Amino acid sequence: MTTIMPADIASKSSSDPSVDGQRSNRPRLVVQIPAKDEAQHIGSVIREIPRRIAGIAEIVVIVVDDGSIDDTAAIARRAGADYVLHHASNRGLAAAYRTGLDAALRIGADIVVNLDADGQYDPREIPSLIQPILAGKSDVVVGDRKPQNVQHFSTMKRRLQAIGSWTVRRISGAKVPDAASGFRALSREAALRTNVLTDYTYTLETIIQAGAERTAISSVTVSTRPTERKSRLVRGIWSYVQLSILTLLRTYAMYSPLKVFITAGALIGLVGLLGILRFLYFAATGDSAGHIQSLVISGALLVLGFQVGMIGLLADLIAANRRLLQDVLYRLRRIEGGDAGPQPRTDPEAAGADRNPPPDR
Repeated sequence: MTTIMPADIASKSSSDPSVDGQRSNRPRLVVQIPAKDEAQHIGSVIREIPRRIAGIAEIVVIVVDDGSIDDTAAIARRAGADYVLHHASNRGLAAAYRTGLDAALRIGADIVVNLDADGQYDPREIPSLIQPILAGKSDVVVGDRKPQNVQHFSTMKRRLQAIGSWTVRRISGAKVPDAASGFRALSREAALRTNVLTDYTYTLETIIQAGAERTAISSVTVSTRPTERKSRLVRGIWSYVQLSILTLLRTYAMYSPLKVFITAGALIGLVGLLGILRFLYFAATGDSAGHIQSLVISGALLVLGFQVGMIGLLADLIAANRRLLQDVLYRLRRIEGGDAGPQPRTDPEAAGADRNPPPDR
């Protein structure tokens, strides 16, 4: 078996007529699977992936082995994975997603499907998941598990899923019923513009980002199966809530900094203004004695509110530079993926990749 580097994945696209200047009329689908110690499930997940779908020219399977200490990589190769990318140590779900997405783009993916390795999603539903993209109606499709109706979810999990999805819809403006679903499909254009900065999970951040980019998002109902093991991403319900809230706040502040900081500054300044008006009322009635301390605090709150608003203006200017950098990254990805002449590079995020002979179609 030959060991190749991700740079060689990029060079494959340069020799493939379907991705070098003139793409095939039928798109190439890449299914990427982040995996950590999934030797028990990865083989069956890969074998369930359909290898022929109407309207698709080729289906490629990439497994990102995120520092597994079991036989995940070997079993994935035997099951028919086309590429197995390796992280020397466990770097987390978000990093594994980034590695898989980058590799998918460099081998000329027209559609990228993300699939969990624990078997909770049915790979045989991929054709229905990608249908809105094939029809040109959406660039991002999220599998809707209908979590409020999933019997093997606890009552608390169902409620938290509903609250979390409602919050993401409010923040992003995207009508996504199941924001935490990891079973999703992206068009090439959406994948090129996707940037994951968090170290926790990509699910919430990418939806908010897609909403900020005015990306066409839709949902398709999918089934979900109970898993035998506990989640490795979530240590507990309250840990999940805390990390999700922090992710939402950070991401929303990143894409709408002016709104966030101006609102926060206005609220702080309003409290300070109310305190000053209170003092003026007492002063007008001749009872201002003893209220000097509250006047000082109110004045400090007014100054603090103004400073927070100024931070918002500065953050908005920084966000303009971020948008320019995102455009540069988007153009670089197009070049690496063969859209404008491939330029292979070595990716330090993955230590290596194994290429299997293509399985029987």
